[in-house]
Amino acid sequence: MRKRIFEIIELSDENDRAGRAYDCFMMAVIVASLIPLAFKGTNTVFMLIEKMSVVVFVADYILRLITADYKTGKSLGGGVFAFVLYPFTPMALIDMVVIVSSLNFIASGYKVLKLLRLMRTFRVFRALKIIRYSKSVTIICNVIKKQKEPLLAVCVLAAGYIMICALIIFNVEPDTFENFFEAVYWATVSLTTMGYGDIYPISTIGRVVTMVSSFVGIAIVALPAGIITAGYMEEIKE
Repeated sequence: MRKRIFEIIELSDENDRAGRAYDCFMMAVIVASLIPLAFKGTNTVFMLIEKMSVVVFVADYILRLITADYKTGKSLGGGVFAFVLYPFTPMALIDMVVIVSSLNFIASGYKVLKLLRLMRTFRVFRALKIIRYSKSVTIICNVIKKQKEPLLAVCVLAAGYIMICALIIFNVEPDTFENFFEAVYWATVSLTTMGYGDIYPISTIGRVVTMVSSFVGIAIVALPAGIITAGYMEEIKE
């Protein structure tokens, strides 16, 4: 029985109708639970959605906990260690944050427990739960894992380029930038070609540096997209 539950909630085989139905149901609950977060106020419908989603999330967490040995048991040799390890896995931690931050409606009548309302901001973690049920997001995560070395190289290149540009512009226009952090902020904005316009060079040399930084930034920003796209296509073929 536990093995079948694990297959439904975790393996998500395309040929398993129960597994696909469970994934669709959980995604629908997650999306519905995010709706109240788009409004400042609350009403009876939102409270009902809140309570029902919490019940579903708790049930899902319990099911995953009692079948944890099928997922993490192999790496630990099976046994009770799997049940001890599961609550500390990334997705289990996200589930727990979502559940705890959603229980604040219980504390509405208790002043001491109203401090739990501070955790309402953690409800946005519900969106991360979709990663578990979305095959497209799972594929992208697998692509990032496989392409982590070239992506890391691009990140190092971008970070190095930002620091170099910041050093150059900070020394070219010391009056424009009050500190080095502002220069780093400007270099980052220029690299991503956002151009907010709150900080900008006024000298000719500074503007030349900005133009060069923007052109090179386009190339650097495009590299991760190309790497992920190529890896995505390979993952789909596999």
